[in-house]
Formats: sequence, structure tokens, C-alpha cells
Amino acid sequence: MAKKTVASLKTGSGKVFTKCIKMVKSEKTGSYQFRESVVHNDHIKDFFAKK
Repeated sequence: MAKKTVASLKTGSGKVFTKCIKMVKSEKTGSYQFRESVVHNDHIKDFFAKK
């Protein structure tokens, strides 16, 4: 199933999107969590800049 998703992102307008993964520390427990999002290439810096 992952191959099908990757293949569909490589065709057409899918090349302008990137999957971003950011590690965020939880304020309640102090443990780290991962935030994942598919972001347009123009907004990658905004995704990593906000907390």
C-alpha cells in the first residue's frame, strides 16, 4: 500500500507536496511526540517554524 501512495505522489501535481515529520516535546508529560503532515513545498519553513 505504501508503494501505491508514493507512486501516486510522484505523478502530476503530487511533486509539489512533501511529508514533514517534526519532533515536539509535550508540556504535560515531558515526552517527545512526532507531528506528521503533508505540506506544500512553499510552506515547509512555516511548518517547522511554528510550535
